[in-house]
Amino acid sequence: MTSVQHILDLRDFIEASPSSFHAAHEVGRRLETAGFTQLDEAEPWPARGKNFVIRDGAVIAWVAPEDAVATTGFNIMGSHTDSPSFKLKPKPTTGRFGWLQAGVEVYGGPLLNSWLDRELQFAGRLVDLDGTQTLVATGPLLRFPQLAIHLDRGVNDGLKLDKQTHMNPIWGQGHPGKEDLLGLIAARAGVNASTIGGYDIVVADTQPGQVFGANNEFFASGRMDNLTSVHAGVTALINAADAGDGSVIPVLAAFDHEEIGSGSRSGACGPFLEDILTRVCDGLGASASERLRAFANSFCVSADAGHAVHPNYSERHDPANVPVLNGGPLLKINANQRYATDAMGAAIWANLCQRTGAPYQEFVSNNGLPCGSTIGPLTATRLGIRTVDVGTPLLSMHSARELCGVDDPFHLSRITETFFSTAV
Repeated sequence: MTSVQHILDLRDFIEASPSSFHAAHEVGRRLETAGFTQLDEAEPWPARGKNFVIRDGAVIAWVAPEDAVATTGFNIMGSHTDSPSFKLKPKPTTGRFGWLQAGVEVYGGPLLNSWLDRELQFAGRLVDLDGTQTLVATGPLLRFPQLAIHLDRGVNDGLKLDKQTHMNPIWGQGHPGKEDLLGLIAARAGVNASTIGGYDIVVADTQPGQVFGANNEFFASGRMDNLTSVHAGVTALINAADAGDGSVIPVLAAFDHEEIGSGSRSGACGPFLEDILTRVCDGLGASASERLRAFANSFCVSADAGHAVHPNYSERHDPANVPVLNGGPLLKINANQRYATDAMGAAIWANLCQRTGAPYQEFVSNNGLPCGSTIGPLTATRLGIRTVDVGTPLLSMHSARELCGVDDPFHLSRITETFFSTAV
């Protein structure tokens, strides 16, 4: 596969993944096509083989080779399926002056202005009273309309959006008492609205990803933070599943809720990864002591998007470390452990890149600006597994439409394939 083929496949993956639930489902679909088996957490599991588990909007997949033993280590690539957006509130049908609007709550930290004047959709899951889950993606349905400049002459001197007052999308005309937004969403999913007991519905952009630039070197799309990493990971795991040397158990862990702190049963603060690793160890006959030895033999690559240098705001970046698009994935470093990278992890990452023949770049924040964090420190803290933080460089992170280089996601996938194939 070339970088162009990879980016076009990433475009298809993102389009199929308007919500975290869709992303987990699409990962599962691709894995099943490649010969993986979906397991039920409530049932017994095979000790070996190519398997995966979906827990709500998260998915974990692994390959336990035939020659794996109780102390075989795990090579884990961690990522997340969710992106900053808006989530549908209870009693969602609102509006006035003949407009039908939707009550939504801000999810994570989106760049609010980037969502204005776009044709958007609702996507997520509907859950019936009997527990049946149905995925839904409505297609273009709603829009956050911007106020005309004639009515706000100073808008170009500073746009200020109130999350409660101004971020109420329109989706039709009529009277809220006579129309039912949830009913419309249910109808588009082929579900009887009267049987719905709960829902997790977010707003997603509908514009397809696009390759562009003087030499087609750029790619723009929504949700690249962090579906670039999820896609790189599932592609690498499928490619490495039958090509590894049997010395490690490769694991793809794509968590939900990273954008809001990871504190959930399907987030990195929860027990999902530990549950999976423990059950795999148990299947291999590991004692408690041998399980700890397996963890000590393990390594985690936490892959999340990072910042490329912005040409119009270069003062916001570290003056000596200025990553660029198409310069390779980032090695993310922070003295205060907002990223989990240490010297040992950095050396392992450099070795992986050298063995793959792929470039990488170092990223560190400007001292005057706070540094974001990832699932990396959470995983390292919870499991004691050495972890390094890496990711694809982006511009416009947390925008409704982000920007990356065509080559970087491909390099990340190739490095991850090397990582999944043998012990580090």
